[in-house]
Amino acid sequence: MNILIKYSFIIVLLGFNIGCTTLDGPKNPDDPFESFNRSMYAFNETLDEYAFKPIAKGYQAITPEPVDRGISNFFSNLDDVLVLINDLLQFKIERAANTSARIVFNTTFGLLGFMDVATDFGLPKHNEDFGQTLGYWGVDSGPYLVLPFFGPSSIRDTIGFTVDTTEFDFVYDDMSPKNVYALYAVNYIDIRADLLKAKDIVDETAPDPYAFIRDGWMQRRKNLIYDGNPPMDDLFEDDLFTDDIVR
Repeated sequence: MNILIKYSFIIVLLGFNIGCTTLDGPKNPDDPFESFNRSMYAFNETLDEYAFKPIAKGYQAITPEPVDRGISNFFSNLDDVLVLINDLLQFKIERAANTSARIVFNTTFGLLGFMDVATDFGLPKHNEDFGQTLGYWGVDSGPYLVLPFFGPSSIRDTIGFTVDTTEFDFVYDDMSPKNVYALYAVNYIDIRADLLKAKDIVDETAPDPYAFIRDGWMQRRKNLIYDGNPPMDDLFEDDLFTDDIVR
């Protein structure tokens, strides 16, 4: 995974050189790298169209729905380890206890996480990562940034993603690089298969899919940082920002 991150940053540097074209109209204050970001978005879309999307369609076609759900649950259980670490870093003790119980129940009664029994036990999954932890402690998101392969991010969340994958993802520490990359590949294809319909709808209905994904991602990240209760002034600013895009 470290190698993939290094290659991603190399592509980012190349993308800044390629994507330094001038866009018409005033710059968006939340997206000062828009020229680069659109170039990287186009790179990811091309890679997806000719590689990941066909693989995801094949995966969806041959994988029975219960197996597909079990694979999604398995990786969700692994993700709960990162969620637990970031719960603790944010001193969310009740949530940390909830996540700990999820890991125990799903790993044991849920057969290594292939069954999500914890949700049935009244222990719902929630989302935390180090980018959210930085936001929780007041670190500004910085400009929006589209990463190669990984897609929407920001300066803060890129740092958070790097810390999560290199420092906190110790579930994979004892595995060989070959097995780690294989698991990441399966996880990515599983996620991409689950998003096939949603992505097609965005591509077919959004006048500007790039702007639609950017605005939706930014609002979702803010919502996650505030655990579903962002300040009203932030919501008002987001509405104005979205209205400007529509006009």
